[in-house]
Amino acid sequence: MKTIKIAGVPEHFNLPWHLCMENGEFESVGLDVQWTDVPEGTGKMCQMLKEGETDLAVILTEGIVKDIVNGNPSSILQVYVESPLIWGIHVAAGSAYNSLSDLEHTKTAISRYGSGSHLMAYVNAQNQNWNTEKLQFEIVNTIDGAVDALTNGTADYFMWERFMTKPLVDKGVFRRIADCPTPWPCFVIAVRNEFLENNRQSLALLLEIINSTTTEFKDIPSIDRTLASKYYQKQEDIREWLSLTKWSQKPLEEKVLNKIQNQLFDLKIIDKKGTFAELVKAV
Repeated sequence: MKTIKIAGVPEHFNLPWHLCMENGEFESVGLDVQWTDVPEGTGKMCQMLKEGETDLAVILTEGIVKDIVNGNPSSILQVYVESPLIWGIHVAAGSAYNSLSDLEHTKTAISRYGSGSHLMAYVNAQNQNWNTEKLQFEIVNTIDGAVDALTNGTADYFMWERFMTKPLVDKGVFRRIADCPTPWPCFVIAVRNEFLENNRQSLALLLEIINSTTTEFKDIPSIDRTLASKYYQKQEDIREWLSLTKWSQKPLEEKVLNKIQNQLFDLKIIDKKGTFAELVKAV
């Protein structure tokens, strides 16, 4: 048995991995896949890759691109979710803020620096023609931390995946005032370079299994009910999310990588750009 440690957010996007593990599909080809839920998100997973705490991560594209350019010895194996991530922009339910323009000079809650919530705050600010050099941040680690920060007023707004945050909107904890979709595919599968060099055959088997599952995922009987139950969602919200979400089984294209790097560079999030060969590897 070859052990492969993999990390990802505890969100609906990653149910295909759990189904493969529960059905024994990895085990049947000699892979002991050990999954770690990382509610802190991309910044934490970048750290885990760097420090060898995980071999693979299902991770936000912009976050891992930034971290590899800044020296994380990892690579992108393929795109996992092709469609954009729809970031909801949330305020506390009782907040006086009612529109995006109200938030221009306020403080945003982020899970950590280098996370998607951090990077997308810049993308949103650029979309609104705000001065990105004047953005203010409050580190909250998790969505629970964001609830505390917005409720207590230590931060004013929080960007997080719209559907996973909707139960908090439905409960009257948050109000969603706008959406900000990523201008690129949202999730990729990243690997530590050292692990890639020594385990190409095992990684090829792993990708073959997960790609087969994501290809057929939407056709699984009652998958909307399963997702709604597991992630505490309303079925109609899950059906809308499924209609907007497209998994991928393909490598990241060079033109897409260039677009991401160009935007991160323009926003001064990275101060140099890596080559396609440095960032993207095949098994």
